[in-house]
Amino acid sequence: MTNSGSGIPATRGGRPFGADAVNDGRTIAAIATAPGRSAIAMVRVSGPGVRDLARVLLHPVTLAARRATRCVLHDAGATGATVDEVVATLYVAPHSFTGEDVLELSTHGGLLIPSAVLAATLRAGARVAEPGEFTRRAVLNGKLDLLQAEAVGDLIDARSSVAHRTALRQLDGGLSSRIEALRQGILGLEALLAYDIDFPEEDDGPIPRARIADAAAALIASLEALLATAEAGTLVHDGALVVLAGAPNVGKSSLFNALLGEARAIVTDVPGTTRDAIEAVLDLPEWPLRLVDTAGLRDTTDVIERLGIEASGRYLGQAAVVLACGDDGPSIARVGDVVRAHTDASVIRVRTKWDLVADRDKNDADVGVSAHTGEGLRALLTLVEERLTERHGVPMTDAPGLTRARHHAAVTAAVLELQAFTVAWRDDALPASVAAIHVRAAADALADLIGIVQVDDVLDAVFRRFCVGK
Repeated sequence: MTNSGSGIPATRGGRPFGADAVNDGRTIAAIATAPGRSAIAMVRVSGPGVRDLARVLLHPVTLAARRATRCVLHDAGATGATVDEVVATLYVAPHSFTGEDVLELSTHGGLLIPSAVLAATLRAGARVAEPGEFTRRAVLNGKLDLLQAEAVGDLIDARSSVAHRTALRQLDGGLSSRIEALRQGILGLEALLAYDIDFPEEDDGPIPRARIADAAAALIASLEALLATAEAGTLVHDGALVVLAGAPNVGKSSLFNALLGEARAIVTDVPGTTRDAIEAVLDLPEWPLRLVDTAGLRDTTDVIERLGIEASGRYLGQAAVVLACGDDGPSIARVGDVVRAHTDASVIRVRTKWDLVADRDKNDADVGVSAHTGEGLRALLTLVEERLTERHGVPMTDAPGLTRARHHAAVTAAVLELQAFTVAWRDDALPASVAAIHVRAAADALADLIGIVQVDDVLDAVFRRFCVGK
């Protein structure tokens, strides 16, 4: 893989960052486990100086590939003091995660020991890794493509089983293969155009214009089918936002807690208790839900409560489903009117405090629930999943699909370029050599998506959110 950056190194804190930092020839090190009290932690080291560093730090020195060895780790400073007893494993390039020599040091856990081991590696010649730099080196060394690198981050950040399965599928290369197949199809179309331009009189004469038009149309259809997965994919990736809305004291917070099975929101009889939005993830088999308990919708002079109500309005505008909660028919109708002024999401009318309702024959709600007895909770969640499936289709976690705005933008760009080519080709508005520029741009959009052509700012955007050590 190549780096097509400008050659001007980006800097962070006076040090090169981006592809220049990754390719600076230095050995990098970082603590790869979360800080805190634990039995074991890991310090990961990668780069050309790994074996020299092992010789300085470890006794006995372990240079056998993929063999876990118990060693004493000494500080490389003037004292040469023992830092910890570790288990060291060496992975020899190119058979490692980064494609470089990698040394993994399993240390005792806690806050002090991993930090002391990392400090010893730095004194032995390594530098601190940037966030995501190990994975970035894996991309630049051809061990992963950019989509798979994103999947690594998604796997770490997954908050639901559906997001976990989707990330694993992407890490396995499913989406990359689909994108690459489409890119190869576009390159095939470009090859037809090149042949028609360069060798119009060869063999059977010029390639029929209809053949080229049909090939472009088939590619557009395939790309649009992939684009159709984006909305559901984003909901799976982020969680479908389900907002509980209603007047104060109708039982929204009690319902929120009951759905989660734990007390996450304060439940009182004082109107206006929830003054800000509270969010939690509910992991359902088909759809991960981001439940949001919002401030009660009412007129108020309390400044803080009004801010909470304004936040409720913003959440409503982003919602996939809204639960319009009320403890009687009029309150449900009122909140329904307010909600529909803020969102075009699916609205489910929820009658709360169902255990206190005497006349259950009134058709003033889609579902009745009781946070106290648990009645109706399963029916409510089933209805939420049904509404999501009606609007967004069944989430295809076993099939490759788009999950990020970057994916959607790249595939959309490819579609638009091929559509522009199709119009120019159909109307014979441009010379073939000029119209072919659109086809090349479509191929480049998909290449950027996979990471075949790397641009520094694209890589920075992908790895910016990674944790140090990954």
